[in-house]
Amino acid sequence: MARKGQRFQIYSVELMLEAMKLKEDGYTHAQIAEKLGITNKDTVKCWYRQFRKEGQSAFIDKQGRREVYKDKNRYVRKLEMENKILKKYLEILNKEHSCNEEI
Repeated sequence: MARKGQRFQIYSVELMLEAMKLKEDGYTHAQIAEKLGITNKDTVKCWYRQFRKEGQSAFIDKQGRREVYKDKNRYVRKLEMENKILKKYLEILNKEHSCNEEI
């Protein structure tokens, strides 16, 4: 647990991916941490565990920037619904446009 006033270091996605590349090249967690200036080797260990589980998407900020769908059917239904709405909107726009030309 973090002490009062202690701040956590935030690392870029690029650095995390570089760490994973080094891990795949055979470097240890400690070697990666030292080479990339990461304060704790356990951080690299945690990243690697996440990377093995989720791939590169483990490092993408999931706070509203990207929707993650574990159920692909749900994702497909969402896309189909969006497509249907956009087609209806396009149909309405085309009708308005054709009405304006007749006047």
